[in-house]
Amino acid sequence: MASGCAALVLGVAISFSTSRADKPSTLPVASTPAVPVVAAAVKSGNVPIYLHGIGSVDAWNTVVVRSQIQGPLIRIAFKEGQIVHKGDLLAEIDPRPYQVALEQAQAQLAKDQASLADAELDLKRYNTLVAQNSIATQTRDTQVATVGEDRAQVKLDQAQIDSAQVQLSYTRLTSPIDGVTGIYQLDVGNIIYPNSTSNAPNSTNNAPSSTNNALVTVTQIQPIAVIFTLPQADLSEIQKQVAKGPMTVLAYSQDNKTLLGRGTLLLVNNEIDQTTGTLQLKAVFPNKQSRLWPGQLVNARLLLETLPHGLTVPAPAVQQGPNGAYVYVIEPNETVAIRPVTVAQIGNLRAVIASGLKAGERVVVNGQSRLQPDSRVVVVTGQAAQQLARQSIQGMEIP
Repeated sequence: MASGCAALVLGVAISFSTSRADKPSTLPVASTPAVPVVAAAVKSGNVPIYLHGIGSVDAWNTVVVRSQIQGPLIRIAFKEGQIVHKGDLLAEIDPRPYQVALEQAQAQLAKDQASLADAELDLKRYNTLVAQNSIATQTRDTQVATVGEDRAQVKLDQAQIDSAQVQLSYTRLTSPIDGVTGIYQLDVGNIIYPNSTSNAPNSTNNAPSSTNNALVTVTQIQPIAVIFTLPQADLSEIQKQVAKGPMTVLAYSQDNKTLLGRGTLLLVNNEIDQTTGTLQLKAVFPNKQSRLWPGQLVNARLLLETLPHGLTVPAPAVQQGPNGAYVYVIEPNETVAIRPVTVAQIGNLRAVIASGLKAGERVVVNGQSRLQPDSRVVVVTGQAAQQLARQSIQGMEIP
């Protein structure tokens, strides 16, 4: 009886041990946490396609104001940096010597006019005497020649007066164009010389050079030009668009953040620079707000065409891999998939997608470094999104 009980206990123990070994574990398994990302939707709309080049601002006209006569400056009538218009007085040269020369020429004219009048009266009397056979015709002919000489002298005197008036007008230096004045090159009291210094004093201390004898430089900035370059491969497409009508050019600051002006393509240069393989273009800008300044470096964008219903995503969404460009697309189940895309154009802010996406799909903009295909994601917004964007820029993704 005792042995039977022992066998029964042993059987129960074996049965209990077997049931514990065959039963699967019910302990919870830790799930992979969702990766925080910043997302944006694929947008559809009219998308401009630009050709990007680097250019410089060039004044529409630049004039170095010089004197055509010699004399001391007695007045400067403008301020440095002042906006002036064509014909505005800039400076005056002492006019007294030139006024005296004009008066001398006028006096000489009056004298010679009197001589002419007297000669003409004599000729009239001689004609009467010749008709009466009182004098020889040779005497009358001589008087005719005298009258002709006096008339020529009067014409010469008038020319001398005109020349003196021109010289006197040169004592007023005026602006030849609308523009902005530069820095004074001469002050009141300085002797200014004409363009050619051949008549200037021979002394080294007194004779000016051609570079330092200008009064001021006047620069026209409205309108203004931008000269920029593009790769020669773009020439055929540019020519095609030019044939359709004027092309728009945008001028941006060097950081591409500030639009400085909107202008029109003026010309495509008549040759390609073989050393760089680039084509030079020139655009004109109204520049009403004077945001473009001569010598300024700018980024130029030539509007090639506008794509209707074009697709765009934020530029950071586009990644580059061994097989080309791709984006992370967020699926409806909040996981991501790698989608190859064809990029038509990319800038600092937006990328134009030619193929690979559909309008309304969501793509990952920041946080890609921790993603793999089928990774589960959580879209963050607000301050969390800003922090993630800053970390992405600094190369410090959230661990």
